[in-house]
Amino acid sequence: MTLRESGEMYLETIYILSQTSKAVRGVDIGAYMGFSKPSVSRALGILKKDGLVMSDAQGYVKLTDAGEQRAKHIYERHLLLTQMLVDLGVDEKVAAEDACRIEHYLSDETFAAIKAHAKKCGSAK
Repeated sequence: MTLRESGEMYLETIYILSQTSKAVRGVDIGAYMGFSKPSVSRALGILKKDGLVMSDAQGYVKLTDAGEQRAKHIYERHLLLTQMLVDLGVDEKVAAEDACRIEHYLSDETFAAIKAHAKKCGSAK
């Protein structure tokens, strides 16, 4: 399944929020991303249909196993790319913003090569 950049951003956000809170709600996602409730609701509906998230009767959102695996993959890209850009001398905020854009367009092959290079050079954590 091919997931668009916006869907990947929602998965990554849910993953990040779930690291600090046991309960993630649509309003939390919207606040974190700066999106309206209808936008979040629509995106969550698509992600539910794709089997990447689920929600309970109280409106708490949780990643499915497939969703969590995908979110971790995206977040790993974000962290490594951000660190590499910072190591190159890019301001941390700019590096994080650029990494956020780059992470969605790299092939798995290219990311694997970047990850291997970073590990060899000591950039990978």
